Amino acid sequence: MMDYPVNMDLKPEVEAFFGEPTNTISYIVKDPSSEACAIIDSVMDLDYAAGRITHDSADRIIARIKERGLKLEWIIETHVHADHLSAAPYLQQELGGKIGVGEGIMIVQETFGKIFNEGTEFQRDGSQFDALFKDGDTYMIGNLQAFAMFTPGHTPACMVHVIGDATFTGDTLFMPDGGSARADFPGGNAAVLYDSIMKVLALPDMMRLFMCHDYGPNGREIQWETTVAEEKANNIHVGGGKTKEDFVKFRTERDAQLSMPKLIIPSLQVNMRAGEVPRDKDGKQMLKVPVNGL
Repeated sequence: MMDYPVNMDLKPEVEAFFGEPTNTISYIVKDPSSEACAIIDSVMDLDYAAGRITHDSADRIIARIKERGLKLEWIIETHVHADHLSAAPYLQQELGGKIGVGEGIMIVQETFGKIFNEGTEFQRDGSQFDALFKDGDTYMIGNLQAFAMFTPGHTPACMVHVIGDATFTGDTLFMPDGGSARADFPGGNAAVLYDSIMKVLALPDMMRLFMCHDYGPNGREIQWETTVAEEKANNIHVGGGKTKEDFVKFRTERDAQLSMPKLIIPSLQVNMRAGEVPRDKDGKQMLKVPVNGL
C-alpha cells in the first residue's frame, strides 16, 4: 500500500442526503475552518417509464448549501454509477465547482462507447470532467486536504475519497451487514475488488466510512456511516479474516444470480458523460437501448 497522506486530526463536517428511489446517499462535506464544501455522488431523478428527468434530489442539496452560505468547490463522482444518474452538471450550473472522477473513466468510456455504438463525436479521453484523479492525488476543499485512492474491482474507475477522518467508499464497500458490491460489470473483477477493499481496511481503525448505498438488509433502518474497525470485524463478505479465495468464490456465485440494475442503461450513458444526457442529431435529449449488449 502506498503512503497516502492520511490525517485523522482533520474532521470535516458531513451531511448525508438519502434518496429512496435508488437507495443512494449523497453528501455535503464541509471544511470546518472555512465555508468551502464538496458534494459526493449526487443524484438526478429519472422517471424511466415516462422518460422524465427532474432535479428534486439535487435541489435539496442546493437549498442546503445556500441556506448555510457555503461555497461549492468540488463535485466528486466516486465512479461511473450504474444505478442512478449524476446531477453534476446541474449542480455546477447552479453553484459552480469542479467535477472530478478517477482517470479510469477513459476505460469505461471506451468500453461502453462501443456497447452504445457512440460515434466519433463522443470523446473517450475524460474531457467531459474537470479533473481526472490518479491514485494518491490530492486536492483541497478550502483548507482541508483530500486525496483519492484507486479501488477498482466493482468498476475499473472506482476511487475512494479520503477527507481527513472521513472516507467515502462509493460502491467499493457497503455497511458490515451489506457486505460488498458486485464485480461482474464489464471491467469488474472480484479478486481485484477484494484487494481494493483491503486497501480501505488498511486505513486507521477509527476512520469514519460513508457508504454510497444502503438497502436496509433484513428490514433494518437505512444506515450509511461505520468505521474501518467495524468493517474489519463484522463485514459479512470480507470481515473476520475471510480469505481472498473465499471472497472470490462467494462473489462470483452471488453475482451470477443478480439481475441488472433497473437504471443501468440510462445511468451509464449519462454518467460516462459527467452527467450530461446524450442528444440526437437534432439536439434532442435521447437515450439508446442496446439489445443483448450488456
